[in-house]
Amino acid sequence: MAIQFDKALGLHAEALRLRAERTRVLAANLANESTPGYQARDIDFAASLQQALEETEAGPSFGAGSADPLYRVPNHRSQDGNTVELGVEQAAFSQNASDFQASLTFINMKLRGLKQAIEG
Repeated sequence: MAIQFDKALGLHAEALRLRAERTRVLAANLANESTPGYQARDIDFAASLQQALEETEAGPSFGAGSADPLYRVPNHRSQDGNTVELGVEQAAFSQNASDFQASLTFINMKLRGLKQAIEG
């Protein structure tokens, strides 16, 4: 009997993929902090994860769990039209990194449990 890792790991594998995508988007925001006219973006993690899980339950499809970045509304708009706020972006990046580590920990625990079940 073959192990289906996507079912064994549950939502954590998809959460890890979405966290990695969010890291990429937040890093782009930080990199463009002083680019005139740059619009900060972010991923609605909860909505993206819910969508990915619903698509997974419905059956395999191409582009499952796509996380479309949304534009962030700034607290204070700059004169050059840039909506990146350094403190907000750094806090979001830090929180996302912490959540990424938590997802890795859950996956590690699941794999360790599978290993113990296989070895007996």
